[in-house]
Amino acid sequence: MAAKPRFRKDTADTSTPTLTSDEVHPVDQTLPPFKMFTSGLQHVAAMYAGVVAPPMIVGPAVGLNARDTAFLMGASLFTAGIATLLQTIGFWKIGARLPFVNGVSFAGVTPMVAIGRERGAEGISVIFGAIIVASVLGFVLTPYFSKLVRFFPPVVTGTVITLIGVSLLPVAFNWSQGGNATADDYGSMINIGMAGLTLLIVLVLRKVLRGFLQQIAILLGLVVGTLVAIPMNMTDFGAIKDAGLVGFPTPFHFGAPQFEIAAIISMCIVMLVCMTESTADMLALGKIVDRPADERVIEGGLRADTLGSAISPFFNGFMCSAFAQNIGLVAMTKVRSRFVVAAGGAILILLGLCPVLASVIALVPLPVLGGAGIVLFGSVAASGIQTLATAALEKGENALIVAAAVGIGLIPIAAPQFYHAFPSDLLVVLDSGISTGCVVAIVLNLAFNHWGGKGSSTRLLPQARVGE
Repeated sequence: MAAKPRFRKDTADTSTPTLTSDEVHPVDQTLPPFKMFTSGLQHVAAMYAGVVAPPMIVGPAVGLNARDTAFLMGASLFTAGIATLLQTIGFWKIGARLPFVNGVSFAGVTPMVAIGRERGAEGISVIFGAIIVASVLGFVLTPYFSKLVRFFPPVVTGTVITLIGVSLLPVAFNWSQGGNATADDYGSMINIGMAGLTLLIVLVLRKVLRGFLQQIAILLGLVVGTLVAIPMNMTDFGAIKDAGLVGFPTPFHFGAPQFEIAAIISMCIVMLVCMTESTADMLALGKIVDRPADERVIEGGLRADTLGSAISPFFNGFMCSAFAQNIGLVAMTKVRSRFVVAAGGAILILLGLCPVLASVIALVPLPVLGGAGIVLFGSVAASGIQTLATAALEKGENALIVAAAVGIGLIPIAAPQFYHAFPSDLLVVLDSGISTGCVVAIVLNLAFNHWGGKGSSTRLLPQARVGE
């Protein structure tokens, strides 16, 4: 059942239109069925590679064969769909009820590989046990963690949103080169040319199309790019021939979860990182859709994150968190309905239950996805810059806060081996530019604008609380 629409009251920002009591916020609006499906499919296309990549890495690393790795990929699609429905539709106090996409978190890949290295099914069982415990603990901590929203004024949120976009751009660049650095054609002119062509197609479609077709320009660009790639032998149809029509992620396919203290501690750290990034993503999305994410929204969103992650191992999936690339899609298309993303969640569940359909989505070559990703991820960074424009950078040390946070947040991107001598447990946090930049921005904002009796030059809460 859809949640009762919540409306904004007038704020100090008179540039943003408000809703009267008889209007439905765009976030709560539904679209005609065909538009709902195609817009949801566009979200799935944008996130598909990100969902299946972690199981593609973890499966072989722990010693699983190709069949079991493919099973993990289908399970990840299925559980991402469940987590996305928890976020968009929600129930009780669970769910941000924003157009918020959830999927397998990349933050857990390195620790999961370390936990399960060459242990096969037993390693997967240990990973699943650690995820369950970490997720339950995260669910308990959610009411306390969500209170951190008051430490996210525009100078912090703008910095974090910018870092989210910039941190995602290397992913698009990697896809544009082919995605596999060990392949002979990685970075070839053909791959990069295809990415450039897809980018050009998306830009042209956005320019010449109008209405709904303009909103799905990314999806149309992916379709056209894939059709162009077929005669160039850049698509692999073998996955369709080998895929089954029906497949269900049998609960505990790899055996009952096992619980090891060291593994649990590692995944608890990952959970804190995921909760930090999800908080930043919700603030970014709230700004984009004009429904600011207050403490209550973030608490519901984190509950959905942690509950989805706790459920996921039962169906052989990994820890779930926000997918920032889909925020860029919302920013670009201006389609703010959470029910569109819920449709995407339903499609993900269907793909998890029907491998042959999942393989059709997988036909999109990574260079094609990379070309579209440059626009998507750049849109997130542009939204962050827009937020920073309202952060009074000319006052106090706000510009210095942004400079330091962005500089430190870019370290994992500009110099990936910068922290190579640090303990592996610390790398879970340090290798995430979003997390490090977020922490630096919060601490410096407190130090310069709140501690020591100095008057604050920024508002502690960037927007009025939703629903007040």
